[in-house]
Amino acid sequence: MYRSHNCGELRASHIDKEVTLSGWVQKSRDKGFVLWVDLRDRYGITQLVFDDERSSKSLMEQAQSLGREFVIQAKGTVIERASKNANIPTGDIEVLVSELTILNSALLPPFTIEDNTDGGEELRMKYRYLDIRRNPVKNSLIFRAKVAQEVRNYLSNEGFIEVETPYLIKSTPEGARDFVVPSRMNEGQFYALPQSPQTFKQLLMVGGMDKYFQIVKCFRDEDLRADRQPEFTQIDCEMAFVEQEDILDAFEGLTRHLLREVNGVDIEKFPRMTYDEAMAKYGNDKPDIRFGMEFGDLNTATQHKDFGVFNSAELVIGIAVPGGNTYTRKEIDQLIDWVKRPQIGALGMIYARYNDDGTFKSSVDKFYDQEDLAKWAEITGAKPGDLICVLSGDAHKVRPQLSALRMELATRMGLRNPKEFAPLWVVDFPLLEWDEDTERFHAMHHPFTAPKPGQLELLKTDPGAVKANAYDLVLNGNEIGGGSIRIHDKKTQALMFDYLGFTPEEATAQFGFLMDAFQYGAPPHGGLAFGLDRLVAILGGQETIRDFIAFPKNNSGRDVMIDAPAPIDDKQLDELSLKLNIKSK
Repeated sequence: MYRSHNCGELRASHIDKEVTLSGWVQKSRDKGFVLWVDLRDRYGITQLVFDDERSSKSLMEQAQSLGREFVIQAKGTVIERASKNANIPTGDIEVLVSELTILNSALLPPFTIEDNTDGGEELRMKYRYLDIRRNPVKNSLIFRAKVAQEVRNYLSNEGFIEVETPYLIKSTPEGARDFVVPSRMNEGQFYALPQSPQTFKQLLMVGGMDKYFQIVKCFRDEDLRADRQPEFTQIDCEMAFVEQEDILDAFEGLTRHLLREVNGVDIEKFPRMTYDEAMAKYGNDKPDIRFGMEFGDLNTATQHKDFGVFNSAELVIGIAVPGGNTYTRKEIDQLIDWVKRPQIGALGMIYARYNDDGTFKSSVDKFYDQEDLAKWAEITGAKPGDLICVLSGDAHKVRPQLSALRMELATRMGLRNPKEFAPLWVVDFPLLEWDEDTERFHAMHHPFTAPKPGQLELLKTDPGAVKANAYDLVLNGNEIGGGSIRIHDKKTQALMFDYLGFTPEEATAQFGFLMDAFQYGAPPHGGLAFGLDRLVAILGGQETIRDFIAFPKNNSGRDVMIDAPAPIDDKQLDELSLKLNIKSK
């Protein structure tokens, strides 16, 4: 028996008991005549004690040889601690060691295994197995396991059946590049790793499973943006004989359950907002509604006033920053520089101070009088003491620019409280979006999304105006889930493929199996997939997902711990009938 108790378990009630503990040496403190060792495992820390009076010379020498992260076993007696430590649960006791066994020695770690470590992110990712020993990462992984368990509990109790779907599938166009896997037994042919189990869950509905879920890995070979991973985890769900209201009701229930069981928070309202309203008010389709600063359309109040910048703009919009009139000119200049960064791309920013006495002072006083600026305040909802920030330009550019500024200001002002949760349904997305490069429409979600009832005929006359029977669940400015009611008949699906530019032959080659299945009595169905990594991070009060993934990859999609991806040898290439054609960079 390596241990009778774990290192977070012993209390004053265990005093005088003989115990056996095993774990890692967190640190030791040697006073010469007495030596203390903090022994750590997943459950906590227990202090071990050795001293000249009660420990043999050989035991003292053995204890003095211990280094950080040595794996040891200690047998001894629980005694009352002279100097108690109220910061840890085991702080009332210590173990007087009578027998010590070194189970494994350890090299000096490349960074300290402490909550506040001296290791940078790339170094900690290289030694991730050491980083996991740190409480922040360990607790994040435990937290993720708790969330996943609550998901399974809730959905199982609601009658959902957990079904696994294949990882080796056929490459199909779903918006991102596939990771492909060569088949040795089928020369010149490839599997793909699934971007999602989309077609399989629809086939499960055709098969009569009625309510399906799966916590599943998905893969997308795309250029990585901040805090994205090439492989990620979804809570994938599908239901038969449902309309949009049934889906929204089911997954509001799951979200309420998680917030209550995991965070102790009760949420009653899940407000709804159309895509068009979200874009007009917040400049993006996943707005953070924990704070205000809604957009004000200033076109009518700014144009035709001899200010060419606004007159030539398609859209002039602004936000009122609460209490922002306290910003110094230097701080405002820093905001202007911030929006002009390449990542944001604005050409500049106009501002107006709303003074406490009701007067205004702007950076364009030459063109706009007090009455004009008062209209700005009315439209943006500004109050005395606020700062009005205004951007202008092409509508499709300026909205995301002001959205980014809004989020940056909220972060600086402490308005994004991670312990406050504000869910929101965004509905009525466009079914299709125009791509300037290919000069054709693409599915905004995926080609299996049904149009809103009664809008199918619009595909013939005004395809860009057709709304999708689709919905996203947003939490604190992050999309945590999205889905749609699916097309469930072959005729409509064929029509959709036609408008997306597929020839009948291409549609059959890519999705013939699904089209065939629809001919055998496919029920109306729809579903939703949560991004588990993001959901867990938000529930855990964090913005980054990496600490909630056991072995994450870096921004280049590399696993620096195992050094992957990596070359394969010529023999493997020959077996797979592959020949490399590497272009020099």
